[in-house]
Amino acid sequence: MLMELVAVLIKIVMVLTPVLLTVAYLTYLERKIIGWMQVRLGPTRVGFWGLLQPIADGLKLFMKEDIVPSRADKVVFIIAPILVLVPSLILFSVIPFGEHFYITNVNIGLLYLLSVASLGVYGVVLSGWASNSKYALLGGFRSAAQMISYEVFLGFALIGPVMMAGTLNLVDIVNGQEVWYIVCQPLAFFLFMVSALAETNRVPFDLPEAETELVAGFHTEYSGMKFAFFFLAEYANMIIVCSIATIVFLGGWQGPFIDGPHWFLLKVFALLFVFIWLRATLPRYRYDQLMAVGWKVMLPLSLLNIFITGIVMFAF
Repeated sequence: MLMELVAVLIKIVMVLTPVLLTVAYLTYLERKIIGWMQVRLGPTRVGFWGLLQPIADGLKLFMKEDIVPSRADKVVFIIAPILVLVPSLILFSVIPFGEHFYITNVNIGLLYLLSVASLGVYGVVLSGWASNSKYALLGGFRSAAQMISYEVFLGFALIGPVMMAGTLNLVDIVNGQEVWYIVCQPLAFFLFMVSALAETNRVPFDLPEAETELVAGFHTEYSGMKFAFFFLAEYANMIIVCSIATIVFLGGWQGPFIDGPHWFLLKVFALLFVFIWLRATLPRYRYDQLMAVGWKVMLPLSLLNIFITGIVMFAF
């Protein structure tokens, strides 16, 4: 029993330590890529080629004064960032980076990911409400409506591949892909990626953080490490949705010659590059456009994809 506990703890450290470093350096990578696309240099001052910039940012946020608005609900104000970050990190416990490289393998892994990921919206809403600020409250309401709506489309987009795999076990979904599901389910992959952009509040769906309207949205009143928690959660969620897309649609750790975690990581970073690319390219949607696209376009297309998948599977 003790040996099993030690083995689990070692796995947790082996997974979470690289994850936290990756989340920190994903901010650096984003600034460098966007700088390259916009003919700028990006971070260059701290360390060689700016490589120590994420560490400097972390130290700066850690040392900044932690301000709590005088009329805020202090208990909820403090708890809200934790409710956003913790579910994001818990999700990595079931992500299979390789056929035998994971913390735990559960039969309902995909359902677990969707259910735990949905808890993050509580932290966002509570942070907006507890701040006692109209801008933060509007940002929280926007984010609640956006995240809850696009969770529906994201879940529907995964039903087609799940029907083909016949399981919710993430390892079995990968092993069942003789042909990657992106080939059989291109519409589902497109719908999933669009929903993932909205679910993580990324451009062009970053309405909860629309600076010109809401200052910074639900985290306007936060500073120091509490603000850092929101920031880390956003990038952790990006890695999670890209990992789900890799597992369900891109064959996970499968690749030419030798399968392994390196292929999984390569695919995840390719999808993260697309996320960053879109941020440097697309303008922000209006809120009415965001909801119209979701309920008038995404929902019918996702239901159509499920219907066609069912017909094809029944016929063949």
